[in-house]
Amino acid sequence: MAPYWLNLALMLGVMVLLWPFSIARKDPSYVDSVWPLGFLFLALTSLAFVGVSAGVSIILPMVAMWSLRLGAHLFRRWRHEGADKRYQALMARARGNVHVFVLVTVFLMQGVLLWLVALPVQHGVMEAGQPINAMSLIGLALFLTGFLFETIGDYQLSRFKADPANAGQVMDQGLWRYTRHPNYFGDACVFWGIWLVAVSDGTGWWTVAGPLFLTFTLVKWSGAALLEKNLHESRPGYADYVARTPGFVPWWPKKG
Repeated sequence: MAPYWLNLALMLGVMVLLWPFSIARKDPSYVDSVWPLGFLFLALTSLAFVGVSAGVSIILPMVAMWSLRLGAHLFRRWRHEGADKRYQALMARARGNVHVFVLVTVFLMQGVLLWLVALPVQHGVMEAGQPINAMSLIGLALFLTGFLFETIGDYQLSRFKADPANAGQVMDQGLWRYTRHPNYFGDACVFWGIWLVAVSDGTGWWTVAGPLFLTFTLVKWSGAALLEKNLHESRPGYADYVARTPGFVPWWPKKG
């Protein structure tokens, strides 16, 4: 288990180094774009522990493809839209020094949670012995499905928000017609796919804690649940959209 704990220490070290920029900008929102890149960081540090000579798992290019795409997307969104209201509200509730509060509750906490979700990534890269079997092929197919859902959903939402005529309107087009959160659904599929590939050699089943926690987060904690609470307050037609559109797993919308 030593490499896993070393990875945790490295991840927390990176978060501490990134924290001072939030003091200068009075905005920690950029940490969202760091989140996906952190998985690639942990994949590379895991590879460094075992060495390339031990073999390179297919999980490494999977994580690289997902993390670089999402990291760039979230960074562009942050640069364009500015501070995230969720983080501003969190900072407003700070007790004591707000910057220390942000360090602990945003950067260090995200570092720990990122490491937890990335357990299958770390295991898969360090073992690098995943065979080409039914489980790994299902995992790869699930990963690609999630990657496409997330990429297309983000693109469609970006195009929708870029049109001034859509200001204050509810996005219910494209993939968003079949699920209220195609990007979150895609994210869950990506990590369940990675987990299936990581354990396809019969080891590391305990790393299921990663995708289980991520799915809980996306559905019940800081993902869909928090976002929908805000949208109900800011989008007049959102209740109607909720009534006719599946919440997470895509399906045909209800008529009427």
